[in-house]
Amino acid sequence: MIETYAVRFLTVPEAMIFDLDGTLFRTETLLLPAYRQTFAQLKKEKLYVRECPPEQRFIDSLGLLLEDIWKNVLPDQPVAVHERANELLLAYQLEGLKAGIGQLYPGVRETLRELREAGVRLFVASNGLEPYVRGVVEAKGLSGLFEGIYSAGGYRTASKADLVRLLLSERGVGKAWMVGDRVSDVEAGKRNGLTVIGCDYAGFHHAGELEQADRRIGGFPQLLSHYRAALV
Repeated sequence: MIETYAVRFLTVPEAMIFDLDGTLFRTETLLLPAYRQTFAQLKKEKLYVRECPPEQRFIDSLGLLLEDIWKNVLPDQPVAVHERANELLLAYQLEGLKAGIGQLYPGVRETLRELREAGVRLFVASNGLEPYVRGVVEAKGLSGLFEGIYSAGGYRTASKADLVRLLLSERGVGKAWMVGDRVSDVEAGKRNGLTVIGCDYAGFHHAGELEQADRRIGGFPQLLSHYRAALV
């Protein structure tokens, strides 16, 4: 298959901005156990007495702001239930991280280290809650590789595009690549004039979400090939 973006030239980035879930971190390896625990506890508290909503409904919502995720998963429930579910999910995820649950995608640590050694400034920009985003980065030994970690939960931004715009401004970044797996990442990159690398390996995105990406990768280490090609 011929890639329609093949003629787009890549600029050499001074920085790369990474989504977390579905890009660096195999979210489902931590999320799904915590999701089941959350609804078991909601049932104990008699806040939600039906069967646990389909896990795929939550997975399909990843990339959205948390308030929008819960609107998708529990559309007929009041905000109070959404907020309690949020509290429980975060608590169970943080417990899971402390217990060593959750995996990075293959080659993430090694690829980030090589990019950092090459002088590329590295950042995380996620729509997740601040404790979760930092918790994953710290638990998986990535803290020393990133210059900054930005979360919608921490900065109260209305969209990932706004979060990335804030990051670029605060950190004085000019040319950068936005690396992520959802349409929110593509939009964040394009609205801020960045090169977009779409991650095709997680399987969370829907058909067409990554069509506007400048490149698409089937494995995280492929990012290095595109970076080296841009240097030529």
